[in-house]
Amino acid sequence: MKKVITILVVVLGFAFNTNAQEVKTVSFEQTKGEFTQKEIKLSEGTYIFEVSNNNAAEEIGLVLIEDGKDGTKPENHIKNAYVSQLVKHGKKESSKEVVLKKGTYKYFCPFNKTPQYTLIVE
Repeated sequence: MKKVITILVVVLGFAFNTNAQEVKTVSFEQTKGEFTQKEIKLSEGTYIFEVSNNNAAEEIGLVLIEDGKDGTKPENHIKNAYVSQLVKHGKKESSKEVVLKKGTYKYFCPFNKTPQYTLIVE
């Protein structure tokens, strides 16, 4: 009986694991005063944001907010979208996983003083 229960647990574990959501990577590049991607369209899902510093500034980052929210207020930032550490010249850093639902978001860099760009989730 123990053997049957063990096999059942293992099979169910694999079944639930195959339903795990795929994590996709979105790559951003910053140059002086701007992101090279001006608008991005994605589908709902889980993402990691990767940010490259192409001589944009000594250190850069990424802020993601829902459209219509004040980006100057840290409480409006989607914290998991922050890169793990500030991105230095010629380097690349990644965020944690971010689950995006349908809607419009804005992204920008407060250190390199970029405009706010649009990210649309369809």
